[in-house]
Amino acid sequence: MENVKTYDYLIVGAGLFGCTFAYKARQAGKRCLVIDKLPHLGGNIYCEDVEGIHVHKYGAHIFHTNSREVWQFVNSIVEFNRYTNSPVANYEGRLYNLPFNMNTFYQMWGVTTPEEAQRKIDEQRQEAVESMRRAGVAEPRNLEEQALLLIGRDVYERLIKGYTEKQWGRPCTELPAFIIKRLPVRLVFDNNYFNDRYQGIPIGGYNRLTEGLLEGVDTQTDVDFFSDREHWMGMARRVVFTGKIDEFYNYCFGNLEYRTVRFEQETLDTPNYQGNAVVNYTEARVPYTRIIEHKHFEMFGQQVYDVPRTVISREYSTEWKPGMEPYYPVNNDRNNRLYEQYQALALQEKNVIFGGRLAEYKYYDMAPIVEKVLGMEIL
Repeated sequence: MENVKTYDYLIVGAGLFGCTFAYKARQAGKRCLVIDKLPHLGGNIYCEDVEGIHVHKYGAHIFHTNSREVWQFVNSIVEFNRYTNSPVANYEGRLYNLPFNMNTFYQMWGVTTPEEAQRKIDEQRQEAVESMRRAGVAEPRNLEEQALLLIGRDVYERLIKGYTEKQWGRPCTELPAFIIKRLPVRLVFDNNYFNDRYQGIPIGGYNRLTEGLLEGVDTQTDVDFFSDREHWMGMARRVVFTGKIDEFYNYCFGNLEYRTVRFEQETLDTPNYQGNAVVNYTEARVPYTRIIEHKHFEMFGQQVYDVPRTVISREYSTEWKPGMEPYYPVNNDRNNRLYEQYQALALQEKNVIFGGRLAEYKYYDMAPIVEKVLGMEIL
């Protein structure tokens, strides 16, 4: 006689995928247990309260989507504010708007009309085409050649090259072209980074979203699934696994590679350090990739000055090593082939669901995660 399982689903990982799945399963009348090795719930969207500011402990998270269904769903859990992502690039002390728009091109070249900007971009693109032709190259072989074809040398060297090489820890000439297949180029004075219809931050921080999704769900933190895998697998009829897929299979084909991020957090005796939530540092000699000033995600206008101190985080990108938190899959040919081997094993599992950026070895924004889970069948 089969042992009676305590839960319908054991969900390994309390990030956005796991929390959203738990919510949907509970709505379907299923009993769920969510476990996480971290001392808190929410995974990378977790916020820490410092000086009355909700600090994004694992990097900036800005929710954006074109899906009305997804937007209405998350707002049914917690109301979102009107934050608009308008990052700024700092190159040798000069500031440029991102995405690349008329403000950027004015700063770069002094052009004031879309026609002037387009002419300058076309000239530099043509230089890249001719350079590749002289080299006997028909298609871009790497990220550098692809970027030069898309936007030209000036923007590439000031705003892309240094930042990208810090982010990936490799020269742009060694990175695949597909990483930068498209670049947002706008011949308008619009600093909104995203094209999506909806964007914002949960009012009160992302922990409120996590708490709403997990209301009525059993949870345990500081739990290592792999320390007693047989015990945890025996707790439920099915398992939702959101961790590293190579670890689930005991690295039987080898390790997948990741990039990770180190955060250097500082509380400052000023109400407003940089005037923006996100400032990218695009020159190679600055060791960090960007500075996040967290209060600007939820405080606007006079609210910024009503809180006398501020919290910033400097982000340093580095190669992942065991014991570090994996962030970004390195989707080159070698790793993609390796993942396909693990995926073939995963497809044979009858009672294990793999989901999220680590289990699927794929970079996800938040909204596609929610959309994917909302479309899943709960058995």
